[in-house]
Amino acid sequence: MRRALLYGLRSLRAGPLARFLLWSAPEALPAAVAGLAIARAVDDGFLAGRPGVGMLWLAALLAASGAGAFGAAQVYRRLGDLTEPFRDGLVRVVVDGALRRATAGLDHEGALARLTHQAEIARDSYAGLLVLVRSFAVTTVGAVLGLASVAAPVLAWVLPPFLLGLAGLLLSLGFAARRQYAYVRGDERLSAVAASTLAAARDLTATGARGWAAERVGEAADAQARAEKALAWVTALRVLCLAIGGAGPLLALLAAGPWLLARGVGTGAIMGGLTYVLMGLRPALGALAQGLGAGGLRFAVTLGRLLDAADAPPADPPQVVAGGGSAVSTRGLTFAYGPHAAPVLRGLDLDLREGERLAVVGPSGIGKSTLAGLVCGLLTPGAGTVTIDGVDAREARGQRVLIPQEAHVFTGTLAENIAYHHPGATAAQLDASIDAVGARDLVERLGGPSAVLSPAELSAGERQLIALARAHLSPAPLAVLDEACCHLDPAAEERAEGAFAERGTLIVIAHRAGSALRADRVLVLDGEEAVLGARDEVIARSPLFRDLLGHWEHDAQIHPAS
Repeated sequence: MRRALLYGLRSLRAGPLARFLLWSAPEALPAAVAGLAIARAVDDGFLAGRPGVGMLWLAALLAASGAGAFGAAQVYRRLGDLTEPFRDGLVRVVVDGALRRATAGLDHEGALARLTHQAEIARDSYAGLLVLVRSFAVTTVGAVLGLASVAAPVLAWVLPPFLLGLAGLLLSLGFAARRQYAYVRGDERLSAVAASTLAAARDLTATGARGWAAERVGEAADAQARAEKALAWVTALRVLCLAIGGAGPLLALLAAGPWLLARGVGTGAIMGGLTYVLMGLRPALGALAQGLGAGGLRFAVTLGRLLDAADAPPADPPQVVAGGGSAVSTRGLTFAYGPHAAPVLRGLDLDLREGERLAVVGPSGIGKSTLAGLVCGLLTPGAGTVTIDGVDAREARGQRVLIPQEAHVFTGTLAENIAYHHPGATAAQLDASIDAVGARDLVERLGGPSAVLSPAELSAGERQLIALARAHLSPAPLAVLDEACCHLDPAAEERAEGAFAERGTLIVIAHRAGSALRADRVLVLDGEEAVLGARDEVIARSPLFRDLLGHWEHDAQIHPAS
C-alpha cells in the first residue's frame, strides 16, 4: 500500500494540483456554514421572534450551497489533468516491465490483464481517490470549524465517536487489502489462461482437446469467483465502522441534549450540531468508508501488483552470433495442450544450420504455430528438447525474434517503433532495415522516421511492414515469421523473406507456395509424421505437400495479386 501511495503522490503535477485544490475552497462553504446558519436562524431569528433574520440566515446557506456547487463543477473539470498523465506513465511502466521480465526469462503471466483491465482500474480508482480524499477533508474541516463556532460542548460530544469510527475504518484496510489482492491475482490468472487457450484454439480443436481447455478455463474462473465472494467480509467491516463513526455522534448528541440545555446551550445550537452531523460528518465518513473500502483498496492492491510485476533485472543487450545465424535443433520434441490431449507434435527431430531458410507447411491447426512458439521459448515441451546454438530455447534470450501474423504497432514515432529491439541503432542502420524489407514508400508516406504513428489509422499490411522492419533491425540472428507477410502481396513477401534470409537463419510458417519454393528446406506437418527435406525431395515424398501446392496455385488464379 505504501508503495502505491508514494507512486500516486509522485504522479501529481504541481500546476494541475494547485488548480484542483483551489476550487475546493468554495465547495467547503456549505459544510462550514450549514450548522451555523441553522443555529442562528433558530436562536437569533425564529425563536427570538425575528423571522426576517432567520430567513436571511437560510438565504446565506442557500448562497453557500450555490457557491459549493460551482466549485465542485470546476474540480471535476480539472480532474483529467491529473489522472491522464498518471495513466500514461503507468502504461509505460507496465509495458516496459513486461518486456524486461520476458527478455530476462522471468514469469510475465497476466501482462495483458495488467496493460488493459488493471491499468484502467488503477486510473479510475486514482481519480476517485483524489475526489474522495479532497471531499472528505473539505467537509470534515468545515464541519469541525462550524461545530466549534456554534458551541464547543457540542463538538466534545460529537468528535470522539466520529474519530473512533474513522480509526476503525483505517485499521481494517489491511484485512481488506489481502482480500482484494487475492481477487486481482485471480483476475490475472483467468486472463492468462483464457488468452493462451484462445491463442491455441486451432490446435486444440484439431487435437480434440477442447474439453481439457474448457476445464482449465473453468478452474481459473471458479478461483476468481471464490476470491470475489471473500470480499463480502470487507463490506461487513465497513458497515460496522460507519455505524460507530456515523450514527454514534448522532446518538451521543441526542442523549446529551438535556445536559447541554442545562448548561446554556441553545436549542438552535443543538440543531446546528445535528445539522453538521447529518449533513457533514456522517455523509463524509460514509463516502470515505465506501471509497476506501472499494476504490481505495482496489487502487492500492492493483497498482501495487502492477508495480511489483514491472520489477525485473535489466536485461543484458542481445549479442549477434558470429557466422550470420543460429543453429536450431530439436530432439524428440513432443507437445500437447493438456495431459489427456493428443500431441500436436510428436517426437520431432530437426536440425537447422546457421543461415538456412526453412519453410514449415501444413493445414490449419496442425501445429505450425505451436512449433514457432516452442522454438521461440514461448511454450514448454512436454517431452524432448529444442535448442538454439546448443542453449535451451527458453534460455536463448536475444537469439530469436518472432513476427506473428497480428503485428503490433504502438503510439510513438516511426523510428521508436522500428528501433524498439535495438534502441542504440544508428540512422543508417534504421534506413537499411527500412529499405531491406521494402518499407521505404510507407515511411515516406507517413512523414519519415520522426512521424508520430496512430496505430488505429494503419492498415494490417502497413503494421506488418513496420513490424518486419523492427525485427530486421533486431540483433537476433534467428527470425521466425509466423504468417508475418499474409497481408502483403507476393512480391512484397518475397522481398521481405529475402531480406531476413540474408541477415541470418530464417523459419517461415508458409501460407503461400512461394515461401515454400524459395526455402532451402521444407518441413511438412500432417498430424501423423513430419517430412523434411529439399523442395523437390519433399514434393516426391509428401502427397500433402503436392496437394497444398495445387491448392495455393488454384487460389492464386482465383485471387491474383493486385
